Amino acid sequence: MILAIESSCDETSVSIIEDGKHIRSNIVLSQIESHKRFGGVVPEVASRHHVEGITATIDEALNSANTTMEEIDAVAVTQGPGLIGALLVGINAAKALAFAYDKPLIPVHHIAGHIYANHLEKPLQFPLIALIVSGGHTELVYMKDHLSFEVIGETRDDAVGEAYDKVARTIGLSYPGGPQVDNLAAIGEDSYDFPRVWLDKNSYDFSFSGLKSAVINKLHNLRQKGEVINEANVATSFQNSVVEVLVGKTVAACKNYNAAQLIVAGGVASNKGLRTQLAITCESNGINLSIPTPQLCTDNAAMIGAAGHYLFKAGVIADMSLNGYNHMDIEQCSIE
Repeated sequence: MILAIESSCDETSVSIIEDGKHIRSNIVLSQIESHKRFGGVVPEVASRHHVEGITATIDEALNSANTTMEEIDAVAVTQGPGLIGALLVGINAAKALAFAYDKPLIPVHHIAGHIYANHLEKPLQFPLIALIVSGGHTELVYMKDHLSFEVIGETRDDAVGEAYDKVARTIGLSYPGGPQVDNLAAIGEDSYDFPRVWLDKNSYDFSFSGLKSAVINKLHNLRQKGEVINEANVATSFQNSVVEVLVGKTVAACKNYNAAQLIVAGGVASNKGLRTQLAITCESNGINLSIPTPQLCTDNAAMIGAAGHYLFKAGVIADMSLNGYNHMDIEQCSIE
């Protein structure tokens, strides 16, 4: 059994994972209400909330799993990427537990965790393509086996979640904006001519800065002219552009790499429009698709425990000098 801690952004989460796939407990303490009035995550506020909640969350996770630290085999924790102050709260809590109870300490890459969230519901099948979509990341990762990460495509500017949040703010939606854009998109029509950015013909890279600017400029121009803005149609037109490019490039990668499975990971993987279109396109192309339930798409410690299980089996153990990093290359975490 692994006790896992996730504190990379604005969720304090602790989970107990057995055999890398059985969730004994998964406690998530959200900070959304605290950050809503600022329109986004304030790092200093996030860190303070982690400090206030980490001990109680650890206790709740152990009690919910009906276990004790003596029965835990190792402690896993998110090392990065993320907000450095927030990461350090989780890392120091994990180091304290590992030291006090003489348990191995396992450092986990946050995006590796998102990938292994799929494993909690459906075993990973290799080789696979992972589409990572979140507030800070948009990447296509090729995996030929467990803990083998090769980035074959990434965003050249804004991550898709970042674009969603900025468009939501311009429309006038409150934080967190991504889910609200998704809900609006379900009732609107694709009436605005927003661009699809495909970049080079053979590239798996993404770019959402131009699309974001196109939406913002369109809204500003309409407001200056005093014209009525159909917010639902803006959301639909924006989301259709995003989804078409994400799905198109991802399916092309699956075909070119002969992937046995496509998995989707990250907070934006809970987007209903993206999930629906991926399901339709993958079925028509004979692609084996896996997307976690929405609760496992957002940041949580269960995914860290699932990845930590395979790192533990591979002998990846940290010492008490373990530090956090706001930027980390997932390819450097590959185990050959």
